[in-house]
Amino acid sequence: MNEWLKRLVSQIRELWGKWSTVQKVILFAVVGGAALGLVLLVIFSAQPTSEPVLTRPVQDQETLDRIATRLDQEGIEYEITTDMRVTVDDERTARRARGILTRYDLIPQQTDPWELFDMERWTQTDFERNVNLQRSITRQLEQHIEALDDVDSASVNLVIPEQELFEEEQDPVTASVILSPKPGSDIRENRQKVEGIQRLIRFAVEGLAPDNITITDRSGVVLNDFDNLEQLDELTLRERELELKRDVEQRYIDAIRDALAQIYGEDRVEVVNIDAELDMGKQTSETTEHFPIVTTEDNPRTPFDEREFVLSIPRSTETVTENYEGTGFNPEGPPGQEGQTPPAYKDLQDLMARYSNNEERVNNEVNTRTTQQEGSPKVERITASVALDGIWRWQYNDNGEVVINPDGSIAREYIPITEEDLAKAEDLLQDAVGFNEQRGDSVTVRHVQFDRTDEHEEEDAAVRRRQQIQMIVLYSLIGLAGLLLAFIVFRLISREIERRRRLREEELARQHQAMREQALRSAEEEGEEVEMSVEERARMELQENAINMAREHPEDVAQLIRTWLMEE
Repeated sequence: MNEWLKRLVSQIRELWGKWSTVQKVILFAVVGGAALGLVLLVIFSAQPTSEPVLTRPVQDQETLDRIATRLDQEGIEYEITTDMRVTVDDERTARRARGILTRYDLIPQQTDPWELFDMERWTQTDFERNVNLQRSITRQLEQHIEALDDVDSASVNLVIPEQELFEEEQDPVTASVILSPKPGSDIRENRQKVEGIQRLIRFAVEGLAPDNITITDRSGVVLNDFDNLEQLDELTLRERELELKRDVEQRYIDAIRDALAQIYGEDRVEVVNIDAELDMGKQTSETTEHFPIVTTEDNPRTPFDEREFVLSIPRSTETVTENYEGTGFNPEGPPGQEGQTPPAYKDLQDLMARYSNNEERVNNEVNTRTTQQEGSPKVERITASVALDGIWRWQYNDNGEVVINPDGSIAREYIPITEEDLAKAEDLLQDAVGFNEQRGDSVTVRHVQFDRTDEHEEEDAAVRRRQQIQMIVLYSLIGLAGLLLAFIVFRLISREIERRRRLREEELARQHQAMREQALRSAEEEGEEVEMSVEERARMELQENAINMAREHPEDVAQLIRTWLMEE
């Protein structure tokens, strides 16, 4: 052993001497890292592991504070992580903490109660398997119910008890369902939809009876209480019957108005009453019809009918023939004793008889058609009452104008309906409603004068407004004519005043010009030199040119003067 150890040591020294410095450093680094990892493994393995109390983080701070307070009161050491999870040291403490939180109703609402069984374990018990099965059935059933068009959300709770040895000790399987119908859904009143959901639940859970299923809405109203819904069903049936009765009566009313309104006017026809008595009972009638048997079909290519038929054909024939002659053998009693033959047969002894019977039975076949009809509902009786109004006509004078009463209203004349028209209207009404005297139908048409006071007042008001408008228009035209006449008179007077003023100014200008010319001539005659201004010279030149033009072209000057006068 010592020699082996010495050789090992010598080999290690020899190998160590051959290694380079880098190899020696790598060896020390590997050995040091392995030692450090072993030390860290031992340290962390010695520390206790934490176990979460709840599978989900608690998002509500108030709920988290209540949970912490309760765990502190129970003396449970816990730790709240950064992601709002509550953890304890071991699984046993975690189970105790869950029980305490469940007892004091501190489990958050968003936490699924079945998630307590979602903890990962090395083993799984039968109880946990049953719980997982129940959870899967519940969730699948909720998904099926929520897939319906009328359901917004559903909450299902199943109670599946353990199997007992004796059947009488076995508790039944029960189910409670809370539905949230969609807005506008009629699932609360529709019995068929509720029955469909109940049947879906019953088939989804083994051993579940219909009596052990309770379906409610969010307000707690039981939807599958069908025993108490019989009165509601009867009420619904009565409502449907009344609705059907109203529809039938409305159809008759429409038929009456269509028949009479086009003739007498829609405002002159009033359906006072229409009553249709319906038989809502279900009736079944069966009719058997016998018809001949066609032996030769008709040829469609020929213009005449070639069919041949017989009323019946023989199916079986039976013939019986009986012939009899003589009285036959009448038994006697034992020898030496009186016979026991009845007196009626004794009277027939020693007589010759003859009997013959021929029978023939023939069974025939005929074509038979059987028809079954179900009718519901059926009209039993129709009662209709219609009132017809007469005609109001306006009165006109000889000039074709409407006659107006002193109070401003229109003079009218009322023309009632004749008896002949009433009889015609009654015939039309009977045809419109399908009058049947045998079933006791009643149709009445009467002449009734309608109250048209409001209508007449509107017409009178319209006529008054029209007359007022005509008067306003007339007075307005007269006023405009007066204003136009006054304007024309004012214009004529203004022109006359302007003309006179202009003539006066022209006369004064002419006098001034004559005086000026006279002064010029006097000055020229006296040999005095007279100076004129530029304006005076231009005026004199213009005057001389006008005079010369008037002398040379008198027509043009006259036309120019006329134009000036017309413009003025």
